[in-house]
Amino acid sequence: MTAAGLDSSLQSVLGVKHAKAIERAFGYRTVEELLLHMPRRYSKRGELTPLTSLPLGEHVTIVARILDVQKRTMAARRGSILSVRVTDGNGFLSLTFFNQPWREKDLIAGRSGQFAGKVTEYRGQFQLQNPDYELFDSGAEVAAAGGDIQALRDAAALAYSKRPVPVYPATGALPSWAIAKHIAHVLQEIQEIRDPLADSLLQRIGIVNLDTALRGVHQPETESDYRAAQHSLKFREAFALQLAFGVLAQRAKAHAATPRPLNEHGLLQRFDRALPYALTGDQLAAGETFAAELNRAYPMARLLQGEVGSGKTVVALRAMLQVADSDGQTALLAPTEVLAGQHFRSVCELLGPEPTAELKPVLLTGSLSTKERKQTLLKIVSGESKIVIGTHALISDATQFFDLGLVVVDEQHRFGVEQRDALRRKGRTWPHLLAMTATPIPRTVALTAFGELEITTLRELPAGRIGIDSHAVQVRQQPQLVARVWQRALEEIANGRQVYVVCPAIDVETGGGSAANPDAAAPKARAGVAQIAASLRLRDDFQRVTVGELTGQLSADAKEAVMQDFAAGAIDVLVATTVIEVGVNVPNATMMIVLEADRFGVSQLHQLRGRVGRGAHAGLCLFLTEAEPGTPGWERVAAVANTGDGFELAEFDLEQRREGDILGNAQSGGKSRLRLLRVLNDAEIIYAARELVDALLQQDPTLEKHPQLRDMVAADLNNAAQLDKT
Repeated sequence: MTAAGLDSSLQSVLGVKHAKAIERAFGYRTVEELLLHMPRRYSKRGELTPLTSLPLGEHVTIVARILDVQKRTMAARRGSILSVRVTDGNGFLSLTFFNQPWREKDLIAGRSGQFAGKVTEYRGQFQLQNPDYELFDSGAEVAAAGGDIQALRDAAALAYSKRPVPVYPATGALPSWAIAKHIAHVLQEIQEIRDPLADSLLQRIGIVNLDTALRGVHQPETESDYRAAQHSLKFREAFALQLAFGVLAQRAKAHAATPRPLNEHGLLQRFDRALPYALTGDQLAAGETFAAELNRAYPMARLLQGEVGSGKTVVALRAMLQVADSDGQTALLAPTEVLAGQHFRSVCELLGPEPTAELKPVLLTGSLSTKERKQTLLKIVSGESKIVIGTHALISDATQFFDLGLVVVDEQHRFGVEQRDALRRKGRTWPHLLAMTATPIPRTVALTAFGELEITTLRELPAGRIGIDSHAVQVRQQPQLVARVWQRALEEIANGRQVYVVCPAIDVETGGGSAANPDAAAPKARAGVAQIAASLRLRDDFQRVTVGELTGQLSADAKEAVMQDFAAGAIDVLVATTVIEVGVNVPNATMMIVLEADRFGVSQLHQLRGRVGRGAHAGLCLFLTEAEPGTPGWERVAAVANTGDGFELAEFDLEQRREGDILGNAQSGGKSRLRLLRVLNDAEIIYAARELVDALLQQDPTLEKHPQLRDMVAADLNNAAQLDKT
């Protein structure tokens, strides 16, 4: 045994050549990184990889048995060809080796192994040229079988069935079996792996120690070995994540915050009395929670999530007013200028003229002129403005507050922890935090993405919301309905209402901008804002209809002008990209037509739909798509058309997509770090880890009694901070 440990470099253990190959393939440099390269599956007892459906042109790793071997001299040039025919019991494949006669010693009829290479075609037959391989049984065992084919097959099956064979995510240059060999060498050289979890904790959880887990997942003797190893590693992953979140929450509590008590005769009470509608039960409950936590001497840290149209803005504004009653300021951070502008207008509209004049809300974005920016910054630093709404300009060093008491972060997943805290550091004391997300999130996702925040959920919709009627239209199978879609839009306009038309691209002719495409292999979008708007203006039946365009490529002033015109009713049909996805509130807009709807994700479609039906009239949303029934694109569109429950759709989305795609950069600004955990399948593990962390930190908030855990968390948070800066 050498002194190698998890933090040792791969070069020191494997040598420069192999270490460089691994780094080129996966970016790994340390022993720990390589050992966390998990098998994607195991070849089970009796299982052989099907040879009847190999993908031409791709690198594969197969498990097969050698049927026969032939050697012949090449006719056109000097040298020899060794042709090896293998089978998995159903299909056949040729392995061709050029000028490698010595391989006859290994490649003997009856032997089984893993063979890795690129699938090519020669004279109508699939083959692997010069494949890498690893044989399971020895030549001596084959010779001992006396040439009996059945005995050979039985011997090969017996040798193969003794141990599960890990199959790793691999590359053409680094096949699965080569990765397994490197990992085996590392495990042989490394000393026993120190476990950051105490033995008492391991017994309490019921998992094997880290050394056993890493060896068991890579070199299992039985299926139960790798199952126990996987369970241990999954729990550790969940535990490490929840512990990091728990420590962040504890650190936040260690900060001193200025209590913002509820004033029974202040701005908040005046606002509530002036509201033209009653708050929902969920809104009232959220308000009570926020009122109590804003009055604490340590900062509130909340995530507010809710159904589309559930009234998150009103709930957030009520918290802002409680802070303003104590002469404190609120900063609302939005990811885009369009959304920041929408929030600014919504806040002013909700407040009304008199409170707006008293609180003097301001909008701070990068597009302000120098003069406007100086005036706005002066209002902020002097404390004259109690509500400050803006984009990343809020984080700028030039932006200083008089008394920042509350930070509201909208679309929380668009910002990392470091960005959020950079804004919080602008307070005299640590400000309270209210993060918001417009996308309903399953609890397991929330725990793995925003675990340091307490979660408040709004499920109820305000009274009077009539609802939205949604339909999916398969344009190839139902061409007659396409004409009806546009006729229906004209009927809405004739009744004095307005229509959105959403396109997946800005300009398909110039290639300018497109929406995120869930199906990467899908062809180029055909519906661009520029083309659709132009075609509508040319239609005889649309000659009296005013058509506007809104895309992310417009300047901030141009976007603002278009939205103001649409809100004022000067535009009948607004053709737009997903720039209208969140924050846009035009109650008179009652209909939405989404073109090539299969190009959008589930949450995008749900958010887009939420832009209609916000007034006194029912909403109508029509999703047009050429996606065939049974395809993922059609299933996404149909799921949204069939239900308006955002939480149900979030679960569906989670089933269709990998967790990393859903979590995005929520985890401290970086991509998902989940290796084995699957938030849908491993919910119980995540909940159990959270409970254990809560109990542990309640007894030992600073982890003084658990120094190894403290070091583990410090390293984890440091890595997360580095990701956040990238």
